[in-house]
Amino acid sequence: QVQLQESGPGLVKPSQTISLTCTVSGGSITTSSYWSWIRQPPGKGLEWMGAIAASGSTYYNPSLKTRTSISRDTSKNQFTLQLNSVTPEDTGVYYCARDLSDWGQGTQVTVSS
Repeated sequence: QVQLQESGPGLVKPSQTISLTCTVSGGSITTSSYWSWIRQPPGKGLEWMGAIAASGSTYYNPSLKTRTSISRDTSKNQFTLQLNSVTPEDTGVYYCARDLSDWGQGTQVTVSS
């Protein structure tokens, strides 16, 4: 069974970058599937941010594309999210997922000075 675990700073200052890592166990990120980042601002619904395919191709939400980068470290079976130029509106719980069927537990990120 695939398991995913998010990690990264819980507090980021405005204008800085959110950097999160998703560590995957029980399956390889290069074999199959799409590996996504999704977030949920407080009091709002889920927002798909982007994904990296097993092939290494990346896909982004058009509304976030200019600020978002997803990459991977195949030697560690990890994929990462970078969200640049953050504002308090980027505060929320950030999740990584496989094919939107297996999810990590989520990690809270707060953008505040």
